[in-house]
Amino acid sequence: MPELQRLRLDHAPALHAFERENRAYFAASIPDRGDDYFAEFDARHTALLAEQAAGLHHFHLLVDGDGTVLGRVNLIDVADGSAELGYRIAESAAGRGLATSAVNRVCALAATDYGLTGLRAMTTLDNTASRAVLARTGFVATGETMLDGRPGLEYTRELASLSARSEERR
Repeated sequence: MPELQRLRLDHAPALHAFERENRAYFAASIPDRGDDYFAEFDARHTALLAEQAAGLHHFHLLVDGDGTVLGRVNLIDVADGSAELGYRIAESAAGRGLATSAVNRVCALAATDYGLTGLRAMTTLDNTASRAVLARTGFVATGETMLDGRPGLEYTRELASLSARSEERR
């Protein structure tokens, strides 16, 4: 089973390869990151690590035993006990339940390690795989939105029950 790891500086080469190799696959269902993302990858990676160290975001990679990045699950814009969840899984790893497992693990970390009480997420209506992951991991659709000009749904998930269960085990 791939390991969920908090983003580190030494992940840069494998993460860059993951994003390059899956660019067209991701762009079919979510907005493309653009050429600047790839051209300035190292500087952006360093900046994201600084933002993570400041507690603004929590970035995670799903890493196979050989160091290959199979996915990423991020909590961004952390404020007031809440954050926005975003995730992507490599085309070669899709359909194996990795997104569901990784999202569940990050939700648990959000509640127990990061002290969050709620998460938000969004996806386009035509991204049925992402909508299924959100439903399987306890997110509830709360409204409609537009993402890059495409109709979508907003979701939320309360984490109070996760942190309460963690406290009970202590």
